[in-house]
Amino acid sequence: MAWLQDVSYFFGGAFLANAVPHVVSGLMGRAFQTPFAHPPGEGLSSSSLNVIWGFINLVAAYLLILRVGNFDLRSAESAIALGLGALLLSLPLSKRFGRFNGGNLQG
Repeated sequence: MAWLQDVSYFFGGAFLANAVPHVVSGLMGRAFQTPFAHPPGEGLSSSSLNVIWGFINLVAAYLLILRVGNFDLRSAESAIALGLGALLLSLPLSKRFGRFNGGNLQG
């Protein structure tokens, strides 16, 4: 059932990609959108809450990537599953949050 492991790595990649902006924003002392803001996903949450949310995402990524099966970064199948999860979450979120943070440039 290797495909179940690949599904786990896909979602692990998504959680890993989601952790990055929250941890970085929090460490920079900047507010950023979280699911706990009002309205959810649009309002801003404190930098401390972003660090906590980012680390929760890192724990989820760890569990899905390193505790399911035998993830090997040298395995193309595993690396592609993880990379696709990260990419397919990152692209739509960049558009969504670009509305609030000035990232959707017209050109």
